[in-house]
This record gives sequence, C-alpha cells and structure tokens, in this order.
Amino acid sequence: MDLIRILFSILLPPLGVFFQVGLGKHFWLNILLTLLGYIPGIVHAVWVIAKYR
Repeated sequence: MDLIRILFSILLPPLGVFFQVGLGKHFWLNILLTLLGYIPGIVHAVWVIAKYR
C-alpha cells in the first residue's frame, strides 16, 4: 500500500499526504511546499509516508 501512496506523491504530492495522514498540518504544509516548488513537495510527501507507517 505504501508503494501506491509514493506513486501518488510523485504525481500529486498533497494527495499522497492526504491518504497517509488526512487533513492535518502536514497536508497543508505539503500544499504550500508544492506551490513553492514541486520537488520540495515530493520530498516532504515521501518523508511523511515513510515516517507515519
């Protein structure tokens, strides 16, 4: 299941974070990071998925 979340995180980082933790602070932070730059959003999304297994 983590592989699917990581794939969503590469395509649309906030979606992967949403599937992992819901509408919390990490989701909104990821939206901000994705708007500032796509790569920081991906890095944060993969980090959240790896941390909250």
